[in-house]
Amino acid sequence: MRLAIRHTTRYSFDQPVVHALQRLRLTPKETQGQEILEWTMEYENAHTELTYDDQHHNTTTLVGVEPGATQVVVTCSGTVDTHDFAGVIGKHAGHLPLWTFQSQTPLTRPGAGMKALVKGVRDEGLAPLDMLHRLSARILEQVEYRIGTTRVDTPAEEALEQGKGVCQDHSHIFIGAARLLDIPARYVSGYLMMDDRIDQEATHGWSEAHVEGLGWVGFDVSNGISPDQRYVRVATGRDYSDAAPITGISFGTTTQALEVAVAVEQRQVQQ
Repeated sequence: MRLAIRHTTRYSFDQPVVHALQRLRLTPKETQGQEILEWTMEYENAHTELTYDDQHHNTTTLVGVEPGATQVVVTCSGTVDTHDFAGVIGKHAGHLPLWTFQSQTPLTRPGAGMKALVKGVRDEGLAPLDMLHRLSARILEQVEYRIGTTRVDTPAEEALEQGKGVCQDHSHIFIGAARLLDIPARYVSGYLMMDDRIDQEATHGWSEAHVEGLGWVGFDVSNGISPDQRYVRVATGRDYSDAAPITGISFGTTTQALEVAVAVEQRQVQQ
């Protein structure tokens, strides 16, 4: 499937910027299941300082904000060819060893609720892959997808306790639970083409677990499936903070407003 993507992020500041840097993880990965045909990033009131691969092999761009700016616009666009491998990415690659993805972070750290969830799944005696699919289904049963009920820094255990959250919360619960099962797991940020519309609410997030014999396998808890050709992987990490599309620091101002527009649509492949 050929997907065309356009992603615009607009920052408005309440005062002119004195100094600001933004870290962008907005360039899709070249991995099994996707090839990047073209990808560009354009800026208003900002410029590229440096581009590098981080510890997770995420293409990372540092941009500097022009002094005196009251607004910054980052626009990404491109075309990606995708294929359906039932969510299987394959063998581990990157600068970090696999065991790195077995330790918890503040966003994935389990409490009593997640431990009970894991015990229920473990007691069924399933093979690892089947157990992970069951875990994904149980999380979706217990945590309703509802926008506006959590924040980007909401821990997994808190989202599980309140029974509401979004894709980021589903992913953190899955990751923390998989690690309790001694299975390496990581967060993925990217894009998902919805079947009923082009304009999306935001970027998407899901999880991957490392299964012996298969390597990394994707699980989209929020939609109850493994990623297919409608998904584009952009960045990975131990949790959302490692894979966030945009993070940064600023001096002499505070962010007043943030607007995001994402459009993903299928393009016909010319024969």
